[in-house]
Amino acid sequence: MKAVEVENLTHCYGERKALSDVSFQVEEAEIFSLLGPNGGGKTTLFRILSTLFLPTEGTAKIFGLDLRNDSSQVRQQIGIVFQNPSLDIKLTVRENLLHQGHLYGLRGQGLRLRIDEMMDRLKITDRASSIVETLSGGLRRRVELAKGMLHHPRLLILDEPSVGLDPGARHDLWQYLEGLKSSEGVTILTTTHLIDEGDRSDHVLILNQGLVVGSGTPQSLKEQIG
Repeated sequence: MKAVEVENLTHCYGERKALSDVSFQVEEAEIFSLLGPNGGGKTTLFRILSTLFLPTEGTAKIFGLDLRNDSSQVRQQIGIVFQNPSLDIKLTVRENLLHQGHLYGLRGQGLRLRIDEMMDRLKITDRASSIVETLSGGLRRRVELAKGMLHHPRLLILDEPSVGLDPGARHDLWQYLEGLKSSEGVTILTTTHLIDEGDRSDHVLILNQGLVVGSGTPQSLKEQIG
């Protein structure tokens, strides 16, 4: 079974076509990057795959579940990290994670242990009681990742995850993503406009003006494009 199957996906905002006949597949346990300039269609595709809205035409499936008919089941399979912050900055790190767990029906000792595990893996245990607005951008991104992974999703979808991060924090982020793939078999789909992040992926799809203009491994694309 494919992690993601997109076929002839088209989406319009009024008369403007943001995506045009986009098709691709994502294998399980791979890092798949949607690469392209701002306005290329990456965020629209991210929103569709995140079940935020339905495409105008075409189909999209996640682990065989159709986004049109099985959206509630799809949401149990995916974790999402938005480009814009989604944390409540007036709450502590632990409180943010507790509320996220409750949204997925997690409770009690199981939730507390999972929160402790995620904070330990993302090296934010010492900030558990810190108010989020006091954290740096890199630390906030780690909390966002902990939120996205709290319910054991099979697919993690990230929209421009390294925006605003310094080089060290970006390096830490990608080390964590690569570890998720190798140790837990999590499939990772990320949007980016940074060439070097595409180079760290297993497969890259290049979008421009809503069209697929390239697809393949980083090495194969280098050989084609130079």
